[in-house]
Amino acid sequence: MEKLETSLPGVCLIRPKVFEDPRGFFFESYHEAKFSDLGITGRFVQDNHSRSAKGTLRGLHYQLKFPQAKLCRVIQGEVLDVAVDIRKGSPYFGKGVSAVLSAQNRLQIYIPKGFAHGFLVLSETAEFLYKCDEFYHPEDEQGIIWNDPEIGIQWGISDPVLSNKDRQSPPLAKIPPDLLPKY
Repeated sequence: MEKLETSLPGVCLIRPKVFEDPRGFFFESYHEAKFSDLGITGRFVQDNHSRSAKGTLRGLHYQLKFPQAKLCRVIQGEVLDVAVDIRKGSPYFGKGVSAVLSAQNRLQIYIPKGFAHGFLVLSETAEFLYKCDEFYHPEDEQGIIWNDPEIGIQWGISDPVLSNKDRQSPPLAKIPPDLLPKY
């Protein structure tokens, strides 16, 4: 297992050691002790699985009172996965990082608490799995508009498929400071 740093401290990619032969492949997608050795020590309490069609954009989401760290991967298809540092006082506040996760490259992304998260489906469909270190609380979910010009994420799409909630999310600059995590 290999940890690949990104331009946002704390957000990293994980490349598993894959064993392949004519029968197929095998890899450990999660191993608590090995992840701990990489500095990822949170206890995951919930696994989520979504299936989405091409052009679907989910995000940018975060929870405030019950912040979640996430470990994300794709088991079918391909997505552009994005994390944005939204911690007030962080030197990286408002900065985003993206990575392509796919069933082929088997990369995972770890997103710590205090970051907004979203992904765009690049393939015809994608199945997206993620572990969370806190339970989902729908009443606590917050959102940032996907195309916030100040964040400047290069999604490569102008008209994604969005939920009504995601379509109505505000830009980061319009979110009151008490509705953002602290650094």
